[in-house]
Amino acid sequence: MRGAAQRRWRGRGRGRAPSVLAAILASLALVAGCSGAGALGTAEGVETVTVAIVSNPQMEDAISLSPQFEAENPGIRLRFVSLSENEARAKITASVATGGGEFDIVMISNYETPMWAQNGWITDLEPYMARTPGYDRADFIPTVRDSLSYEGRMYSVPFYGESSFLMYRKDLFEQAGIQMPAQPTWPQIAEFAARLDQGEGQRRGICLRGKPGWGELMAPLDTVINTFGGRWYDPQWQAQLTSPEVRRAVQFYVDLVRTHGQPGASQSGFSECATQFGQGQVAMWYDATSAAGTVEDPEESTVAGRIGYAPAPVVATPSSGWLYSWALGIPQTSPRKDAAWRFMAWMTDRQYIQRVGQEIGWTSVPPGSRQSTYANPEYQRVSNAYAPLILQGLQRANPQQPTVQPVPYEGVQFVRIPEFQDLGTRVSQQISAAIAGQISVDEALEQSQNYAQTVGESYQR
Repeated sequence: MRGAAQRRWRGRGRGRAPSVLAAILASLALVAGCSGAGALGTAEGVETVTVAIVSNPQMEDAISLSPQFEAENPGIRLRFVSLSENEARAKITASVATGGGEFDIVMISNYETPMWAQNGWITDLEPYMARTPGYDRADFIPTVRDSLSYEGRMYSVPFYGESSFLMYRKDLFEQAGIQMPAQPTWPQIAEFAARLDQGEGQRRGICLRGKPGWGELMAPLDTVINTFGGRWYDPQWQAQLTSPEVRRAVQFYVDLVRTHGQPGASQSGFSECATQFGQGQVAMWYDATSAAGTVEDPEESTVAGRIGYAPAPVVATPSSGWLYSWALGIPQTSPRKDAAWRFMAWMTDRQYIQRVGQEIGWTSVPPGSRQSTYANPEYQRVSNAYAPLILQGLQRANPQQPTVQPVPYEGVQFVRIPEFQDLGTRVSQQISAAIAGQISVDEALEQSQNYAQTVGESYQR
């Protein structure tokens, strides 16, 4: 955290976050089926480490390789609680915020890490890294490392990092006589989508998320708002969701996906767009850079080898890609911190990346965490089309100044305040309803402004 935004955020103090989260936690059921890992059924002297993990492909690879860790560490057994992204966020937040103690390792992101470190909910990992030979903290991509730190100390370690970029069908562009610019703008992308759209029931021009969720629809939409010059709040925490810049950005996004986007757009998230693009049903897709490994896998994608990549489209900013990392942290409540760290170190060091490349395939390695990945000749051979853009997107992301005008918060595709889990989801529901044609964009933003202003007033005080 830096500058005025840093001072303002820290000024909220440790005592506030639990009360802020109370509204969220009240609506969450704690994980009845995920009771803390104990020694039941475990041999004497063996510790069972319970890991709450998101059920994305790279994480499933880690689970499949984990017996190798247990063979190398006979005193540790692993128990995975694999959850969908939205479910993981809800249940991990509920457990860690209330000191539930269900988990020894939690998969969190650069949204939660600094706030939870400030609240004393997760463990400072600097001592563990320092006494782990060869772990090489300095090898982490600097922007990713900084985003997982609080007061210069890392409280979670990245499993993978991602920015956002545009994926497009090179063959379709060639057939249509379209040349993708080195740095496309959103108006250009809208023009390309119109030219490549074959109409209802046929291939559409573009896939964009419309599924409600602060980590679903709001992730790409926030980058569009930023580059159109919009922002959530001005430096005095006055909500700005009805500003001309935000109105133009949201109207553009809704019009583009309604006119040239995929069917059922209001219920399409990352997974649905991955399927649409991978099966050749859309010509372009703007989303997370981590999607490259999936769409270039011929076992999962019919368009592998025919995909081009371009930086996140812009309007009024030089770049607009987001910055995100799925990372691993240790709740302060865990009595098995040393055993937890041993697995975390195994899952996030450069040897693990080599292991995935050799045993599963180089397109499946967790991207965006370590600089050494991008210097690996074997990875370069399979990822040359997209790896440089991933690294560039991560390096250029600016969470401290994501848009044109000053902001009092940090974050590119989120606002790093505890309330954003609820606020972002509420706003996403309004925008999704506009995508579905149930309400107008103006109606969606008027209601969203009311939600945001209520949150902003608490920061003004």
